[in-house]
Amino acid sequence: MEKLLHLLVVSLSVSCAAQNVTVVSGVEGGTIAVNCSYDPRQEWWREKGWCRQVDETKCQHVASAQSLWMPFPRSRKGTTSIHNNVHAGVLTVTMRQLSKEDAGLYQCRTYFLGDTKSLRKVQVQVLTATPEPPVPEEPRAVQSISSSHLDVDFTIFYILAGFLVAKFMVAVLICVIGISRKNRGREQSPGLSEQQVLPVTAGLGHNGIGPSWESSA
Repeated sequence: MEKLLHLLVVSLSVSCAAQNVTVVSGVEGGTIAVNCSYDPRQEWWREKGWCRQVDETKCQHVASAQSLWMPFPRSRKGTTSIHNNVHAGVLTVTMRQLSKEDAGLYQCRTYFLGDTKSLRKVQVQVLTATPEPPVPEEPRAVQSISSSHLDVDFTIFYILAGFLVAKFMVAVLICVIGISRKNRGREQSPGLSEQQVLPVTAGLGHNGIGPSWESSA
């Protein structure tokens, strides 16, 4: 279907080019603007208009603008307006809120006392607006779920690491206390042996061999 539409547009553009017709495309609900140039020195005083070609001889009036120094657009349809820049010699036609019924052949024209002159022929095409595909939300949900899992895993890792560190510190503290107590026990044991030996050495005789007794006659 798209290829057929493309071929139709190309063939229409070729035929319009042969007839000196400009092709302007827009989408439904959109806006197009057409500029029609004229000689401001010779045609500034002529009335300018925008009409739709009905047949080879009749062009139905759509909107017109008086050739005044201050442009006042006058439109038959609320969706079509004309802006006439007299100094630059440019007539701008704007069609808003396009619909399929707006498609057709149009002309920019000048009028004066029944004399009509065509400035530009425009073939307006209205294309069907293709809806934008919805943005999938599933990848975002998966990403949020995976990130929450990672947060939970890191939290558990931190708790286990803290528990192991605390357990290690307690074990080190117990070892330090045990070692200090053992060292204190070793320091106190020589004192006790000295106290046990002193009474024995105090009872020795003068020769240091054994006890002595003195007797008197």
